[in-house]
Amino acid sequence: QVELVESGGGLVQPGGSLRLSCTASGFTFRTYAMGWFRQAPGKEREFVSSATASGWSGWRTYYADSVKGRFTIARDNAKSTVYLQMNSLKPEDTAVYYCAAGLLDRDYDRADEYDYWGMGTQVTVSS
Repeated sequence: QVELVESGGGLVQPGGSLRLSCTASGFTFRTYAMGWFRQAPGKEREFVSSATASGWSGWRTYYADSVKGRFTIARDNAKSTVYLQMNSLKPEDTAVYYCAAGLLDRDYDRADEYDYWGMGTQVTVSS
């Protein structure tokens, strides 16, 4: 049974930081690309970041332009966990953040390419 469990969300002031975690089970983690998406109220789900499956030289990372330079994705295959370090948070980063896993080697920013999803964790950036 596949399961993705996100944690680490919460309320933070603008300019602050949070680290999201997503722990996976039920599949061979290192062979799956892992992604983070978010959905704000009244808006469509949007791509945030992804890390490709692990190859012999490691993995590649991708970021939405809106988070580039502020967010960092990392994966720990030994722990079947993917992280999203979020720095310099802005009110517009407020959303439910979802972790996703998929067997894909392209189109990492497309939600419909991912096979499994977590339930999400709320991130609120407000003073």
